[in-house]
Amino acid sequence: MNEGKANAPGEAPGSTRIESNARDAHRLALTVRVRGMALVAMSAGLYLHAAGSFAQDASMLDERVTQQNIAATICRPGYADTVSPPFDDMMEHKDRLLAEYGIDAEHGTRYALDRRVPIVLGGSPDAPDNLGLLPWGGHKGERRKELLTAKLKRCVCEGRMSLSEAQSAITGNWSAHYGGFGSAPCDDDRGVASIGNDGP
Repeated sequence: MNEGKANAPGEAPGSTRIESNARDAHRLALTVRVRGMALVAMSAGLYLHAAGSFAQDASMLDERVTQQNIAATICRPGYADTVSPPFDDMMEHKDRLLAEYGIDAEHGTRYALDRRVPIVLGGSPDAPDNLGLLPWGGHKGERRKELLTAKLKRCVCEGRMSLSEAQSAITGNWSAHYGGFGSAPCDDDRGVASIGNDGP
């Protein structure tokens, strides 16, 4: 008497079990892949929420600038000059920060007084929480940040990006976003979508 199910003609013994195991392995791999994609999407969403919250810190922003009045404020030529404090006042801030960071005043010319949220993206011109130091050059330097700032401002003023999205990009890991925004149009995946990607 034969035990178990007989194999179909021409079917090798145990092939049904192998096919069943292969199907199970395929299902498992698909489940892992779907869960992994969901986790990535959720992480990106949490990053965007956190970056957005950080960008909205009132102590860094200029309350005079809102999404509704950008045409009359940051998108108006020369706006930053009209709200910037006197040069001497800003140099006092810089000297204070150099001392706080333990940087010799003789090396002060290597550093720029940085506004974490630039004036042209709705940042406060002189709030202490919005001021820091960056080296002028290098991958995370002020010159590179200024290029990204100009691109983000253009995107906001063309209506292709919201003010809060631009603030999130510049206050987050802005140097990672630089490559995406450098040559991409505002609505290109390499531009706006890269806000959610911290990058290397």
